[in-house]
Amino acid sequence: MGKHGKHLVWDWNGTLLDDIGAVIGATNAAFAELGLEEITLERYRELYTVPVPKFYERLMGRLPTDEEWTLMDGTFHRHYWARAESCTLTAGAAELLAARQESGFTQSLLSLAPHADLVPLVARYGIAERFLRVDGRVDASTDGKSGHMVRHLAALGVSAERVVVIGDAADDAIAAAHVGARAVLYTGGSHSRASLARVGVPVVDSLAEAVAVAEELV
Repeated sequence: MGKHGKHLVWDWNGTLLDDIGAVIGATNAAFAELGLEEITLERYRELYTVPVPKFYERLMGRLPTDEEWTLMDGTFHRHYWARAESCTLTAGAAELLAARQESGFTQSLLSLAPHADLVPLVARYGIAERFLRVDGRVDASTDGKSGHMVRHLAALGVSAERVVVIGDAADDAIAAAHVGARAVLYTGGSHSRASLARVGVPVVDSLAEAVAVAEELV
């Protein structure tokens, strides 16, 4: 499994991919079409949660109907992908991934982004070869990452006690705990530091710090 058996499972959106600007832009574009008020980055980071319909419940005061959810989800993704082309990797991400691979450690990528979109996007950024496996969402479920994490580690044949998940959302830590792995959460994505701190795992402000902390956890 690599040197000392340590394995990192990276999140994509808001972690390796610096796309929070595209997310906010797409959210507000979708909100405008749906007659909802714009949301600031700060408010988004305080309210965001998975599954995403719960996020809309926090904004609307009620869960969206199935029809509303279908419209909201489709509208958001239409606006998001129009903006995603201009997104870059998070500062230092490519170098960290390369250095870890060259040092003999292993890593993989697990995202709730659609698998068919994720794989070519990761390849376009020139980092696909850094990962043992890249997995995105293959169904229409709005569930969080826990079930996907079980399948991801099973496909890798990796023992959970040697795994650290690096992500930007509380759901990343929940998925890690679900399989018995550890987690480090990064503040540059979807959640505020305060909301991440409530999760009870290490919280960091850079990916370099995330990797350093991960090395100490396993």
